[in-house]
Amino acid sequence: MSWKVYNGDGKPHDVTLPEPPPWRRFPIKGPDEGGAPTFKPTAELVEAVNAAIYLRRPLLITGPPGSGKSSVAESVAHEMLLGPVLRWHITSRSTLEDAIYRYDALGRLQQNQMKGEDRIEDFIRLGPLGTALMARGRPRVLLIDELDKSDLDLPSDLLNVLDRGEYVIRELNRMERDSYDIRGVDSDETHVIVKGRISCEQFPIVLMTSNGERDFPGPFLRRSVRTRLALPDVERLVAIIGAHFRDESVVEQQMELIREFAKRIESAGDRQASLAVDQLLNAVFILTRDEAPSGDEWNRMKEMLLRELDRS
Repeated sequence: MSWKVYNGDGKPHDVTLPEPPPWRRFPIKGPDEGGAPTFKPTAELVEAVNAAIYLRRPLLITGPPGSGKSSVAESVAHEMLLGPVLRWHITSRSTLEDAIYRYDALGRLQQNQMKGEDRIEDFIRLGPLGTALMARGRPRVLLIDELDKSDLDLPSDLLNVLDRGEYVIRELNRMERDSYDIRGVDSDETHVIVKGRISCEQFPIVLMTSNGERDFPGPFLRRSVRTRLALPDVERLVAIIGAHFRDESVVEQQMELIREFAKRIESAGDRQASLAVDQLLNAVFILTRDEAPSGDEWNRMKEMLLRELDRS
């Protein structure tokens, strides 16, 4: 039986779509929602996370794409029972204010005109950083992903907030009332903000990732704990494959492919970012299906799935 569900011959036919890989099933479930914890940190990474927690400093994790940087946050939140991860994905247009709060001025104006009401609290919502700073009791885990894609000034702006643990929402600071209940980014739970001031009580566990595409200011680096992840060797790849597929026979069957992938990483040298572990996972998934490509088909598929990232 052919492994293909699309034949390219233009003839309509009923098909049963194959099951997706475990990491591409939606809605995505984190470990706290029944998803399997698949991240396997190194001893050095565990030490770096603990240092950041003890020192109440952000942890900057640098490494090539696919090395597992963003998975660290899920692992920490799951193991320490700190709830869902708050995520701030950085682009060149990201601003500090967006991460603190969003204000819908137009919506507020329309409400005032239509209903004669002026409930400003209905039109302000905390962002991921604002929600993390307002956490009470136990801290939240905040992932600031791909910080090196930010505007040049953002790391310094972020440093000021993380140093002082506070921020003033201008729109609330100008109001007559002393306090407002403002919703967080990931739920309808509200946080009491007095005189417009976000004030940190429990410093969040802040994990920042970088692909190493740019340098950061000295003061920013000095106030951060830093660690670098390298792409894994054969032993680490075996652990990753085993965690994702939860089947020892898959690892045993694919040792040749795993060793080949490890050699490709090693031979890349300074170009380690040219391959990502996700590519190996994809290849293993395709090859271990009941109906899988073989022979020349598999060779072409492998070349496509393991194509270096710096090649189009």
